[in-house]
Amino acid sequence: MEYSESAIALATGLFVGLTTLDCIYQVSRLPASDEKMVAEACLLVAGGPATNAAIAFAALGNRATLLAALGQHPLATLIQTELATLGVAVVDLTPQCQAPPPLSTILVTASTGDRAVVSRNAVERQADPPAAIGPLLGTTDHTLDVVLIDGHQMAVGLAIATAAQQRRIPVVIDAGSWKPGFEAVLPLATSVIAAAKFRWPGRADTLSPLASLGIPEVAITQGAGPIQYCDRGQSGSLPVPLVTVKDTLGAGDIFHGAFCHYCLQTPFIAALGQAAQVAARSCQHFGPRAWLQP
Repeated sequence: MEYSESAIALATGLFVGLTTLDCIYQVSRLPASDEKMVAEACLLVAGGPATNAAIAFAALGNRATLLAALGQHPLATLIQTELATLGVAVVDLTPQCQAPPPLSTILVTASTGDRAVVSRNAVERQADPPAAIGPLLGTTDHTLDVVLIDGHQMAVGLAIATAAQQRRIPVVIDAGSWKPGFEAVLPLATSVIAAAKFRWPGRADTLSPLASLGIPEVAITQGAGPIQYCDRGQSGSLPVPLVTVKDTLGAGDIFHGAFCHYCLQTPFIAALGQAAQVAARSCQHFGPRAWLQP
């Protein structure tokens, strides 16, 4: 892991949600029905929104802990090993589980960087909140600096967000898509960063229903389009860097992890802009790790 910002003070973050094992193929095009294809390149890495965000947060010089469901399957060991090399500590929500972790297959089109993803996510790996949440949020001498929740472990996320709000720890929500239970978690957030496809049920837009919950900071990322935001009632847009894209996989997750880093140092809009710079860097490489190299 080479990418770092040593000038920024060390912070601690807890990242709650999905961990998958991702098999990523770079292809010239998506295959047709019943077609076999030889990939141009392939990778086998840990994935998931909270996981990639934790990796980005650690890469920027912080302490990251991931709270996710892994278990004892040999494939979970692969994930644990990679995360350890990337400086991410893991608290396993399902330590006795013998089943394999969620698997994802991803096809990245080489010419555009667009990705197609097939995954079970955490559909069959929902966990109960830990019996002791207090220790996860820090000690009496130092509480966590930030919590990120991606919604894939909703019951756990709600318990963590509630406890974090009580301790006045900033809560960042990665709202990639609507998931049942978000209606209880979202009002606890300090910052919500939603994907363009995120929709509150029954609403055609995203920014206004989220802002109406009283969330201080709301943003909507739109890929290469400008970020739409509402900062304590003041709306606006922020352009993102224009780069040659090789792979968009994980860019949103990396954005969230970088935001968790910068939001502790700068105001909301500035943190969005700096996170966009990191996400743009990641898009210029195949795979979600190459941006870590100098």
